[in-house]
Amino acid sequence: MAITASMVKDLREQTGAGMMDAKKALTETDGDMTAAIDWLRTKGLAKAAKKSGRTAAEGLVAVAVEGGKGVAVELNSETDFVAKNSEFQALVKKIAQAGLGASDLEALKTTDVDGKPVESHVTDAIAKIGENMTLRRMESVTGDRVVTYVHNAAAPDMGKIGVLVAMTGGDEAFGRQVAMHIAAASPAALGEADLDPALVEKEKQVQMDIARESGKPEQVIEKMIEGRMKKFMAESTLLGQAFVINPDLTVAQAAEQAGATITGFVRLAVGEGIEVEKEDFAAEVAKTAGR
Repeated sequence: MAITASMVKDLREQTGAGMMDAKKALTETDGDMTAAIDWLRTKGLAKAAKKSGRTAAEGLVAVAVEGGKGVAVELNSETDFVAKNSEFQALVKKIAQAGLGASDLEALKTTDVDGKPVESHVTDAIAKIGENMTLRRMESVTGDRVVTYVHNAAAPDMGKIGVLVAMTGGDEAFGRQVAMHIAAASPAALGEADLDPALVEKEKQVQMDIARESGKPEQVIEKMIEGRMKKFMAESTLLGQAFVINPDLTVAQAAEQAGATITGFVRLAVGEGIEVEKEDFAAEVAKTAGR
């Protein structure tokens, strides 16, 4: 397929690669963006394979806990200005509280709040505030103790990142430290057994390709892969990560010292995974001026 300047630009923004390297990667992979990212990683040309910097959806994540259940919900808006609106915040709070009695997102949308379903409240808010909104996600955990943390709080229990930690033993203070760690480190799963097998296999293949580029013997490559995958597992899982409060310990070791067992977690960040079209400032001004 034809490789466009826009495709090259997108790949450069995602990986930090040079223009010619990005173009070659897209050519080699027939325009497949995901494959091109992996190709650049294999050649050691990608600085990062993350898209998080491109997300621009606004809104809030709110958390709520009752008994042994914690929920986190994400309500998106078009602008951060609306996310600071007291009516919008009150709506998010109501939705989070309603989530305590819902099994999943679809059930939450039909949950009755003040005489009508949650999705009707969202529709009413769209009409009143004049901006599109989406009730995008709801996640929950259960445990003997559920601790919450909100990063960049806009109001109590709501902000840009919401975290829930379920555990047995330990205390509230330790649970909050773990929640803060999760907000900062964004682990992919609790432990190795919880990692998506497809993600693990993909990383293994990428690392094999990188190692083979070195030209080393196959037996040496196998040992290289073993070490790199061990590091990947540690960096991707909550229990294997170095604890931000004390990097000399893993989170699992810190939990053992605190007399706690972490049984689950949720981390929601506003807008993660949503890509929105970007427009350069000059073009935006020209459009506004009607040129």
